[in-house]
Amino acid sequence: MKKTLQTLAVAATVAATPAAHAGDGQFQLLVLAMPTKYHYEYIPVARESFEKLAKLHAFELTWTAQPSAFEGDLSKYAAVVLLNSSGEEFNEAQRNGLERYMKAGGNAVVVHRAIIVAKPGQWPWYEQLVGRNFVIHPMLQTAVVTKADAGHPATFGLPDRWIWSDEWYEFSNPHGVQIHPVLKVDERTYDPTKIWPGQVATGMGADHPVSWWHAYEKGRVFVTALGHNVEMYRDRQYLDHLWGGIWWAATGRGQQPR
Repeated sequence: MKKTLQTLAVAATVAATPAAHAGDGQFQLLVLAMPTKYHYEYIPVARESFEKLAKLHAFELTWTAQPSAFEGDLSKYAAVVLLNSSGEEFNEAQRNGLERYMKAGGNAVVVHRAIIVAKPGQWPWYEQLVGRNFVIHPMLQTAVVTKADAGHPATFGLPDRWIWSDEWYEFSNPHGVQIHPVLKVDERTYDPTKIWPGQVATGMGADHPVSWWHAYEKGRVFVTALGHNVEMYRDRQYLDHLWGGIWWAATGRGQQPR
């Protein structure tokens, strides 16, 4: 327990202060990565990977653990990334800031835990931004991920059938949002019912998206449910997937007609 608390403290310290990495100015990206009970060890690893991406692809990166960043002027950012950091943590001013940004043509990337809202209905606007509501997930398992849209940049670094281990989130669609799936998981390759005592998961069947995009307000939204643990932020194929989604959200480029 002592080691875990020390790790959490270090992660929080690393991510507590906004830091900018200057690229050659293709665009500016804001990443929010807040340490939480279940997601904190990934933060220093993800930050290092994002900084490498910024150097490689010549964009400007602002990394923060503080949602107060959403109270300021977001107009300079081509996209904002909610990295395992759900909008449910935002206060009213921060919620208003994100809404203003999207309504003015801003773009968002929602990663893994950022999909989840503990109290559905508390901020319906955010649920519609994400496009789906989290219901439950079975235990982390290995499964086969398939391409639902091979023309999207978030798939370009992936094989047609990708063996991946993650928490396979199950979703509902209470707001009737139309999404465009990018990746799906083949439920025949894992056990959707394998879950902790007292909980029930049944799976979603053949139509089980784990990544998607859609238009919202005046902007683009890219969502991936993948990215549960720290090692994923060292994995080349996962980073290719994530970077492809970010690049598309920030620029609108690279998507091939289906």
